[in-house]
Amino acid sequence: MLIYFAMVISGISLLVWSADRFTDGAAAIARNLGISPLIVGLTIVAMGSSAPEVIVSLNAAMNNTPGLAIGNAIGSNIANVGMVLGIAALVTPLNVHSKMLKREIPVLFGVMLLAFILMLDYELSLTDGLILLISLGAYISWLTHSALKNRNQSDLMLEELIEELPEQMPTWRAVFWVVLGLILLQLSSKLLVNGATAIAHDYGVSDFLIGVTIVAVGTSLPELAASITGVLKGEHELAIGNVVGSNIFNLLAVLGVPALIVSVDVDKSILVFDYAFMVGIIIAVCFMAWGKKGQPGKINRIEGGILLSCFIGYQVYQFAMASQA
Repeated sequence: MLIYFAMVISGISLLVWSADRFTDGAAAIARNLGISPLIVGLTIVAMGSSAPEVIVSLNAAMNNTPGLAIGNAIGSNIANVGMVLGIAALVTPLNVHSKMLKREIPVLFGVMLLAFILMLDYELSLTDGLILLISLGAYISWLTHSALKNRNQSDLMLEELIEELPEQMPTWRAVFWVVLGLILLQLSSKLLVNGATAIAHDYGVSDFLIGVTIVAVGTSLPELAASITGVLKGEHELAIGNVVGSNIFNLLAVLGVPALIVSVDVDKSILVFDYAFMVGIIIAVCFMAWGKKGQPGKINRIEGGILLSCFIGYQVYQFAMASQA
């Protein structure tokens, strides 16, 4: 059993490190090719932050444990809001002025509704997976078009995004990091999935439970590190923007990818409790970030504490229910 836990911890650590290297290399290649820093930040860097969840989801489906993939998608969204934003707001209250971010929040609600509708038949089929991934392409296109259209207007989130782009590097080094990052992403993901699956089987719990707890928390560590670093620099908009964007990617890509490989059964209890909990905590944080009419949004320390408490309570509940099974 200790070996399995070591596999999970090692897999998560290597997954986080390799995702950073892959993202830095891909962003550098794009910038060296003359692509706008704004486009690089909105696409490559944004997708790179969700790379751990996507690769884990892919390997979970190939390992015939798609429940782990669903748990990872839902659990990562809960961790992003409850753990990441909760801790970030405890470090310093988060102010939100970005118009771009407020345009993304309704998109997040639409994506949550779409994913829910597709899972109402308690299955994610090949068709559902295609719908989710096509929607992801449409979202990226809209996001890019909207940002370029309004690039002459001041927007704190976009300014912070460009400022946080990785430093430029020679193309040969960037290619090296992309190749190495991809290889290590795959290897570390397999290590994590195999270790997590073995733990689930040994303890007699579902793959979904392991995905929504241990794996979800582990794959959300890049967002946690980025958000804490951002708020310490005063980049509040980017911290919240990373979470909103990551949640959209999780629902569209992390749920969509495994459905392309194998039909994914969705237990009714997941929709009734876990998905509903995810929607509830996201609605709460979006109302906090939206703000009152004519005023910026703000997530204060008390609200951050509430979000973190909800996340901890959810994790405790999952393990408590597993111990009674």
